[in-house]
Amino acid sequence: MDEEDGELLVGLARKAISSYLEEGRTIEAPADVREELKEKRGVFVTLNTYPAGELRGCIGLPEPVKPLIEAVIEAAVSSATRDPRFPSLSIHELPHVTVEVTVLTPPQPIKAGTPEGRLEEIVIGRDGLIIERGWSRGLLLPQVPVEHRWSREEYLAYLCMKAGLPTDAWMDQATRLYRFEGVIFSETEPEGRVVRKEIL
Repeated sequence: MDEEDGELLVGLARKAISSYLEEGRTIEAPADVREELKEKRGVFVTLNTYPAGELRGCIGLPEPVKPLIEAVIEAAVSSATRDPRFPSLSIHELPHVTVEVTVLTPPQPIKAGTPEGRLEEIVIGRDGLIIERGWSRGLLLPQVPVEHRWSREEYLAYLCMKAGLPTDAWMDQATRLYRFEGVIFSETEPEGRVVRKEIL
């Protein structure tokens, strides 16, 4: 997936948000795109204030359940209007946020049975993580532990907290862990150039 694809996806995300905020409608996914963009992929759309860079919304589809081109539209609208941590974005705010799209690889189970083994399977800067236990579930994107300078233990503790679990729940074999990787495309400024971001 190259920067041309990233430019298309980020532009589509911004267009989807703009259309929804202005007209209350969800745009149709374009049909004339490369086949790779029609494959089912997980994706997250992140909105950050500019120039402060503070989070303004982040929602996605972690599982590959929809064609990527459709999933981007859904995640973009949700990140702008349905992130429970923030009020819905207004059309006047849109020119003051940057749009970032993270395309995910399919989640792979972390199979190690011991806490030490689980730690060894995780690479900071490469792996996003999903945790599941009972009805509880949490996800953190691969860029998050890098931004916060977390160790692997801290990363897992915060992942547990995100899922509403005790911070050491990741050590229990009854808790399922999955890792995935992400390709990140981001605007350098609102409606500006789109670049592929390196996490590390």
